[in-house]
Amino acid sequence: MLRAKNLIYLFLIFLLTSLFSFSQIIEGNPENGKTLFGNNCTACHYSGPEEMRKIGPGLHSHLLEKYTEDWLIKWIRNAPALTASGDPIAIEASQYDPSQMQSFTYLSDSDIKDILAYVEQDPTDFEKSSGTVDEVALTSDDSSSLSSTKELDLTTIITIIVILSGALIFLIFINNALRKGLNIQEGFLKGIKRLLFMSTTIKFLIVVFHVGIVVLLVLGWQSLSKIGIRQNYQPDQPIEFSHKIHAGMNNIDCNYCHQSARHGKHAGIPSVNVCMNCHETIYEGTNSGTEEIQKIYDAVCWDPDLRQYITDTDECQPKAIEWIQIHSLPDLSYFNHSQHVVAGGIECQDCHGEIEEMDVVYQKEKLTMGWCIECHRNTDINLDNAYYHLYDDLLEKHDVENLKVEHIGGLECAKCHY
Repeated sequence: MLRAKNLIYLFLIFLLTSLFSFSQIIEGNPENGKTLFGNNCTACHYSGPEEMRKIGPGLHSHLLEKYTEDWLIKWIRNAPALTASGDPIAIEASQYDPSQMQSFTYLSDSDIKDILAYVEQDPTDFEKSSGTVDEVALTSDDSSSLSSTKELDLTTIITIIVILSGALIFLIFINNALRKGLNIQEGFLKGIKRLLFMSTTIKFLIVVFHVGIVVLLVLGWQSLSKIGIRQNYQPDQPIEFSHKIHAGMNNIDCNYCHQSARHGKHAGIPSVNVCMNCHETIYEGTNSGTEEIQKIYDAVCWDPDLRQYITDTDECQPKAIEWIQIHSLPDLSYFNHSQHVVAGGIECQDCHGEIEEMDVVYQKEKLTMGWCIECHRNTDINLDNAYYHLYDDLLEKHDVENLKVEHIGGLECAKCHY
């Protein structure tokens, strides 16, 4: 009888625990939410623990522990309006970052629930693990560099084999020559004389061999020194987006699309809704008419005739635009855009070239360590900048008229490699 009671109690506890544990489950489609997350959220958020900060915090199941589903739907759909209404939770959330969260009024309740259902699964770093823009870009643009790396490795191996084989042949030749030339009976000097006055053909072959080694060493060094350098790299993008038209003719500020350059490490790839801010009303491009803009509409499921989003997922499903990354630094280097753009006052063109004149963007500079060091040695520090007003004493310390970046630690290894 006691055992029966214990089993009943255990069953009730299990039932209550199950009800409590699953009471917050979001009814949505995580797969669709994954796609929607990639299209709308990755410009500002990683998917992962809250500490994985981008512009906003990392998005994880902790959201569903802190906020209710109804509140999250209101916040995601129109955060500015919810904050303006005086909602205390929204006001507190909006203080996380000076950048105001954008509104997503085109998302339906079911779309937002799908996103929350995906987030509830505790995904980790969506950008790197789930086929979003960054990964697709990495996969696409690095495919050519990967194949070239393989070719380079093969070339390097062949070069090493040729050099070692040649060195072996040369050593064998020297060994035979010394055996004949350094014969004890004819003396050391006679042996050297025989070596010096050997036949013209052998001398010619020795000269050719050494010249060949030098050429191979030079070619090998040049090949190895180009690893990781993508100067003049100019891939074809999935949409023929012209910076010359947008940043040049229309004078759109770079930071309008790449706003995280002012606030974070990466300049970021703008989400499609940034494009739609203008292209909800601009249907025809200067160079390509409606063809390229239609690709944007296809990505976000926008009907230009009805001027509304297509919410029927059977008719259209949003998808990420597979932009190809052009400028890339190795993982061993730390570079922070906000430090250079805000604190340093560096213009985009200083590193990326005259972007506003490029129809198709390419990497103008080498972006090597030597290139960065040279910039740090030649760039003056503006002491009127609020970030550098404490550096007046360094003028006397370094006995210079104008402080350079190198004088404030710009050449320290740990600044970029820690």
